[in-house]
Amino acid sequence: MRESIISYDSIVDALVAVSKRLSSYEERHHITSEDFYYKFKKGQVSDDIDFVEWSNDYQHYLAIRLELEKQLENVA
Repeated sequence: MRESIISYDSIVDALVAVSKRLSSYEERHHITSEDFYYKFKKGQVSDDIDFVEWSNDYQHYLAIRLELEKQLENVA
């Protein structure tokens, strides 16, 4: 698997892009990303590349959301 770096103009752009990818996984597998991630971490889902990438995207989503929440707290 080749690693690639994607850059975004803003944190909101990054959140939207990752959210779109998560939505695609959810539609394809008929499960929410949150439920999938819980099962993945418990070893109840295979380590297929699609699931590993989904897990990585969900972790990225959580990190972006946390960062955005911190930035919003500083504004308020």
